[in-house]
Amino acid sequence: MPAAGPIRAVRESVSGLPRDFWWLWTSTLVNRLGAFVATFMALYLTLDRGYSASYAGLVASLHGLGGVVSSLAGGVLADRLGRRPTLLVAQTATAASVALLGFMSHPVAIAAVAFLVGAASNASRPAVQAMIADIVRPEDRVRAFSLNYWAINLGFAVSSAGAGFIAEFSYLAGFLIEAAMTLACAVVVFVKLPESRPAPKESVVDEAPVSLGTVLRDGRFMSVVGLSFLVALIFQQGFVGLPVAMGQAGFTPADYGMAVAVNGVLIVVLQIPVTRFIEHRDPRRLLIVSSLLAGYGFGLTAFAGSVGVFALTVCVWTLAEVVNAPTQTGLVVRLSPVRGRGRYQGMYSMSWAVAALVAPLMSGFVIDRFGAAWLWGMCAVVGTVAGLGYLVLMRRLPAQGAREQTVAGSPMAAERAVDAV
Repeated sequence: MPAAGPIRAVRESVSGLPRDFWWLWTSTLVNRLGAFVATFMALYLTLDRGYSASYAGLVASLHGLGGVVSSLAGGVLADRLGRRPTLLVAQTATAASVALLGFMSHPVAIAAVAFLVGAASNASRPAVQAMIADIVRPEDRVRAFSLNYWAINLGFAVSSAGAGFIAEFSYLAGFLIEAAMTLACAVVVFVKLPESRPAPKESVVDEAPVSLGTVLRDGRFMSVVGLSFLVALIFQQGFVGLPVAMGQAGFTPADYGMAVAVNGVLIVVLQIPVTRFIEHRDPRRLLIVSSLLAGYGFGLTAFAGSVGVFALTVCVWTLAEVVNAPTQTGLVVRLSPVRGRGRYQGMYSMSWAVAALVAPLMSGFVIDRFGAAWLWGMCAVVGTVAGLGYLVLMRRLPAQGAREQTVAGSPMAAERAVDAV
């Protein structure tokens, strides 16, 4: 294939997006370049501190519990106060709590600060997703979410490969580096990103006020949230169950870092071409396929006995991730009213936070009581259930941008609609 072909594909994939999106993308990239703690928390607690897999699961679950609380709170704040102030508060608090966590030694203190880290870090997620929906045209949103996810994994690929070696030298250095990088993200947001929340001076004609009760009464959307939870439960095992299982099998932190770095590297390589393939395809089919790939990708881990085979299983569930992440996030926007984007994204983010709460407890219990092979078999079953769920529920979706058309008579008016609730 001539070199001009891939270059043209990349140019078409990144063209036409607003400058504010690229500053938000840069903030995301910087954040993920320093994302060491979540990746190596299980190894830090079990290998460095000598705690059991069950205690590591408990700490990770408290981290997830903080995310459950802050996902909804972050969504409400993004709608009420605005996307920018929510991002600034969340990122500053994350930097402070991550640095503090590195100095904790008592098990109760570690658990308490892990809860604070989870609460602070997850509060920014609804604001980021709502801001992308605000500033990007409906027809470009799947591409924008995909590129944002690409930034997440470009940073993750770099940080995972390096963090394994940093952990062997000093876990504290990893905590402090992540704190510094997160603070740098807050600086980028403060200096370069204007507020994107729909302007309060515009009136809304046809769209009713949105509250958390509105979100909870939206049956189809809440069903999608439930399915998202199942898929997230599977993906969490790459950062909770997998490192513990590899550690118990005699592999080092660097071994795990190299295996899981394949995830980030493949997403960096595949995200743009896959996005071009899925951008205008039926999201139901994409979500069914990605659910099955995720479940059986982790299921294959039961047969892994070397770093190379572990890396091959990572390749399978990585393909599921490449398809699922932008499709799912774009679907949330598609099902959300304009003035409730923060709340809807917060509820969707909560499905991942609840998975972060449940998955460590589940994996720690299963590994300690039955062995890792049972955990990987459960992942295959959960992936199958999620795929069947999408098959049944995802029918007659609203057209892309349909929600905007119902507000003040035009998409542009909808983009400026007020959230006064």
